[in-house]
Amino acid sequence: SLLLMSGIALAVGLGRGWTRRRLRSPPRLRSPPLGSLGTFQVCACTGELSLLGGVEPRPHAALSLTYGCTVLHGLSLAGSTCNPCGSLRALRAGGTRAGAAGIAAQFAAAGLARLFMRLVWSLGLAEAHLAALSQGCGRPMQTTLVQAFCIELLFSVVFQLTVLRVESISPKYRVHLLALLITMLVYAGGNLTGAVFNPALAFSLHATCFYENFLSYSLVYWVAPCLGKFLTLPVF
Repeated sequence: SLLLMSGIALAVGLGRGWTRRRLRSPPRLRSPPLGSLGTFQVCACTGELSLLGGVEPRPHAALSLTYGCTVLHGLSLAGSTCNPCGSLRALRAGGTRAGAAGIAAQFAAAGLARLFMRLVWSLGLAEAHLAALSQGCGRPMQTTLVQAFCIELLFSVVFQLTVLRVESISPKYRVHLLALLITMLVYAGGNLTGAVFNPALAFSLHATCFYENFLSYSLVYWVAPCLGKFLTLPVF
């Protein structure tokens, strides 16, 4: 699993480098393809990481892997928006076309990451892969709809406010601060909602759940994080 995630990060890094060399357009036009590549990496690696939740010792191993993967994403995907909530900032600032293109690219990458991981799992490289293929909706919500909505909303507000607050900090320290925060949020609410607060990632991880109960899951994993993003801007 670690080799697989490292390979995905390496392939995405090469793709991002090629995109930067080939697309010598303004940054706003390069943002959607770079964001889609970053979203693919985050969704694919998190999908694999979700299979390692039962690794002993629990939950220390899973939390350590969460922290390590988050640092990896922060270092390798610097400057890219891998969360549709981040693209909402462009919509609010008046960049409607750029924001909409970024969000569409992120959701497309999330769906592609899900298909890619299921293809990899079908190879049967690990016992957990075959079990994941036969699993339907994993029921990430282990609490009431109202409580799940409030948890994802609160986590989104805390995360987005922290991102805005640490913008002035050196990147080498900022990456670790955000990774520590995400790990703490996963520890606090991972057993209740999964602590996703990323609409594209939620769709990639729990697409089957959206098909079965679209209204509930869209409220918790799409509306709540986006509402949290809008709440942070006037507060900050």
